[in-house]
Amino acid sequence: MAAVFFRSFGGDSVPRWLLFVALVTSLYAGSLRADGQVDAQAEGDTASEKQKTLLVLGDSISAAYGLDEREGWVQLLRKRLAENGLRVQVVNASVSGETSSGGVARLPRLLSEHSPSWLVLELGGNDGLRGYPPRALQQNLQRMVKLARAGGAEVLLLGMQMPPNYGKAYTKAFAAVYPKVAAAEQVPLIPFFLEPVALEEGAMQTDGIHPTAKAQPALLEHVWPCLETILKGNENARSDSLCTS
Repeated sequence: MAAVFFRSFGGDSVPRWLLFVALVTSLYAGSLRADGQVDAQAEGDTASEKQKTLLVLGDSISAAYGLDEREGWVQLLRKRLAENGLRVQVVNASVSGETSSGGVARLPRLLSEHSPSWLVLELGGNDGLRGYPPRALQQNLQRMVKLARAGGAEVLLLGMQMPPNYGKAYTKAFAAVYPKVAAAEQVPLIPFFLEPVALEEGAMQTDGIHPTAKAQPALLEHVWPCLETILKGNENARSDSLCTS
């Protein structure tokens, strides 16, 4: 292109300084185009690696009740993700005392605000402790699963159980809610989130309900194999048998 530019001025009659300026200008313009292509590619790479969000919607168990928040299983999850090189932002929207109806009320705003790719749903314990009907719990959990999926999030459901002093009929009906929801909505389920610590000596605080700091790593280990599979894009993530088989 520079040669054509030079010929238009009559070849040898063009001063050398003008030829030099033209050459430098041409090369500089070419470098700008090349740089622009690289920058566009870099922007594309950055967009493709954009950090995704995992939303935890739970009650006091996930809100680290009675503990320093840094000791809770959700904070331990953040560390685990970083250690495994998984670029996932964890938003802990858990609130002590939360019920399933409270979760239904709060979830639309949380989905709109954070646009999570995944939802860990850990609710129902307070429904049980208050003796709420299992049928209502089932409806609320299914409603939240549907809301999450409509917002583009895959769901991991963490199940809960009631102590035997609530009566055999109620505890059985309550425990059955989570498998029913998982089967109906085809979501992976951890049948009993507190299973590895519920009967362990020193794993519960004095209230007998909330896990101690000592128990938090065990809660993470209980959830991690299934959660890691989901985060890595397992093609069967919408299966109720993913975490129970």
